Amino acid sequence: MATPTFESSRARTMWRTCLLSALRTALACTIVGVATLFGPQYIKKQVAFSAFSYVTVILIVTDATLGDTLRGCWHALYATVQGVCPAILSLWLIGPARLTTSTTAIAVALSAFVVVLPENTHLIAKRIALGQIVIVYVIAYINGGLTETTMHPVHVAASTGLGVVACVLALVFPYPCLACCEVKQNCKLFVENASERFNLFVKAFSAEDNTCALAFISQAKSLVKTGSKLLQGIKTKQESMKWERFPFKFLRPYGENPGNKFQDLQTPLRGMEIALDNSPLFPVGILNSEQKSGLHVLGEHISKQVNSMSLESSATVPESNPENTQKFFQTLHSIQPTKKDLPSLFFLFCLNLLLNKPNFANSLPKEGSTNPKQQNQEGFLKKTWTHYLSITKNNKRFMAAFKCSLSLGLSIYFGSIYSKENGFWAGLPVAISLAGSREATFKIANVKAQGTVLGTIYGILGCFVFEKYVQIRFLSLLPWFIVSSFLRQSTMYGQAGGISAIIGAVLILGRKGFGPPSEFAIARITETFIGLSCSIMVEILLQPTRASTLAKFQLSKSFEILHECIGSISFGSMGNLVESQNKLKFHVNEMGKFIGEAEAEPNFWFVPFHSVCYRKLMGSLSKMVEYLHFGSQAFIFLEQESGGIDNFVNKLDGDIKLFKDFVGSSMKCFEEVSLVKSLAILDKEFEKKKLSVDVELGTSPSSSYYDVIRSASEEEIDENFRSYFQHLKEFVDQIVDGEEFKGQVVLSLSALGFCMDGLVKESKEIEKAIKELVQWENPSSHVNLYDISCKVRALTNTLAN
Repeated sequence: MATPTFESSRARTMWRTCLLSALRTALACTIVGVATLFGPQYIKKQVAFSAFSYVTVILIVTDATLGDTLRGCWHALYATVQGVCPAILSLWLIGPARLTTSTTAIAVALSAFVVVLPENTHLIAKRIALGQIVIVYVIAYINGGLTETTMHPVHVAASTGLGVVACVLALVFPYPCLACCEVKQNCKLFVENASERFNLFVKAFSAEDNTCALAFISQAKSLVKTGSKLLQGIKTKQESMKWERFPFKFLRPYGENPGNKFQDLQTPLRGMEIALDNSPLFPVGILNSEQKSGLHVLGEHISKQVNSMSLESSATVPESNPENTQKFFQTLHSIQPTKKDLPSLFFLFCLNLLLNKPNFANSLPKEGSTNPKQQNQEGFLKKTWTHYLSITKNNKRFMAAFKCSLSLGLSIYFGSIYSKENGFWAGLPVAISLAGSREATFKIANVKAQGTVLGTIYGILGCFVFEKYVQIRFLSLLPWFIVSSFLRQSTMYGQAGGISAIIGAVLILGRKGFGPPSEFAIARITETFIGLSCSIMVEILLQPTRASTLAKFQLSKSFEILHECIGSISFGSMGNLVESQNKLKFHVNEMGKFIGEAEAEPNFWFVPFHSVCYRKLMGSLSKMVEYLHFGSQAFIFLEQESGGIDNFVNKLDGDIKLFKDFVGSSMKCFEEVSLVKSLAILDKEFEKKKLSVDVELGTSPSSSYYDVIRSASEEEIDENFRSYFQHLKEFVDQIVDGEEFKGQVVLSLSALGFCMDGLVKESKEIEKAIKELVQWENPSSHVNLYDISCKVRALTNTLAN
């Protein structure tokens, strides 16, 4: 089989990537080591802080290509302007002799606030600037009046510059490590992966029994995760490829990243996977012998089309041959679909997407199509929303800058109190590990501490083994670079732990003038612990909202936006649906981040986080995002191509309305229930207001809102499907534009029906998970979701009135 071959190729590529990254990092650190330990006296004098040269190397060159390094050089220059230049003026005004523990900590904190506050500064630039600030002020405090006001910051800048030069040399010699080459390799692997998945999906769809089909599906699923990683790796190198275009003109053909092109391939493949997962039995019942032959021809064409996609080829997929590929869709016009046929027709719809991707641009509302009054209203709402977002972002930026400055200030203060000579080791880990967003505070601090200890111990052992060969002990770092490269790829340590491990070893083996290795190691570990403790304390004090609470709020927000999306499903309103769909995808992804953070944070005295239930909800919401996306694709095709559909818009919208009412009302109910903290408090508040709500009889003003949820039984949904299929048949029968067009309409309307059915199924799965979650949080209460929702709405209406 081709799958093991591909996986072995992927494994070899991963080994080669980690090994090359380790060798490049080792080469850059070796350049710094040779220059600072064995270089000319002039270089040694200017590069007075070799430790920061190593830190700069690790920040820039880790897992980097030449484009990343060139961009890192610019960030280092910008960071020097932010960190070193203002420090010269500050030291001149304050005077190094007048620095105390408190004034040093305050100076570092204020400088850090100024560096972190701007939104557009790159994270690497902020980390380097913060590191420079720590070195400049703390070393000036340590040396006191002996500090040269101008030359001391210049030496810090020179140390940064040496690290930058080492990074560039390491990425150029012995041959350039180019982002375009890495993308080219990933493109080749992704195309192989996608082609293999496509062939396996088609084989599964054409299988004659369940055993063979399930075997093919299982093989294809083993490749899905790898394909997603490859696609993500291609997308992340977009900026690097742009930086490589300027110095190397011959790379200009590779300046465009193919990530979007491959995403257009990835999405239909995901749809084919969903279709096969929902197929009840094999072989599928809608294909006769002629159609199976046509499917085989179509599959071969698409497979060749996929294999032709590479970095060198045009971004446009080759034109399909109507005589060979579209002939298959002409045979579908006679199909009269039933509910059990929907997965199979959705599979064919995804095949059609690979050939004929609908154009979103032509389906969205044209600019100026609304009346002036509506435009004025939208303009006002847009301005109000933009103003609100601006205030929110400013508050977030201010709080992020304040937390960083306070963490650094406290780290320097307590680190200097513990040991004046080693105080900067408390602030440096905090400075260089600045995060761009929320993190699992305790988990990240834990892996950083473990990585620092592991690297430091390895460094001490290296010093012991090479005690008599000081000149070559730096070579003992090579195996540690390789190990750390794999640590960075691991789930246990990740980037934070792997980088801490590298720095821990490099600063031991590449040090000079810090005393015996064991004493230096203990001082560093202790100071690092002080710095991490200050960071944790600040996060707890200034970020009291736990990730589990944020996940709960984000879950409710996702239900709210999903309710909007469901309400937007109709012919002629694609603009609203696409906009709501993008918002929903963003909030679901945010919820996933909070879930991951909540899983890593300790429970302390709080109710344990129900990770399993949240993962179920996350899975169902993600599927609903996918169903909405494919449903919008079907709408777009119908609106673009179906000229005679106007006569049936009302009928089809009427059939869709029951699905919309059921799913939309359910989402509204879940939104309200998910925010309830305690059922006991809700009941107490409800009784206090003396509200009389008979949910069963529907006497509540809000109970009618949920009548459709209770009345939408399986039989009624099936009856609605029969009506939908009848209107579909009537619409297809009145089309006179040809068999191919009829086949396309059958596919699109069947795909829309499949997506609506999928939304209904996932709504029921969400209902089970929400009930389980509420019961988990209220173990002694009886849980009735719609009763709870009615009480919440009644209380809300009472407060509003």
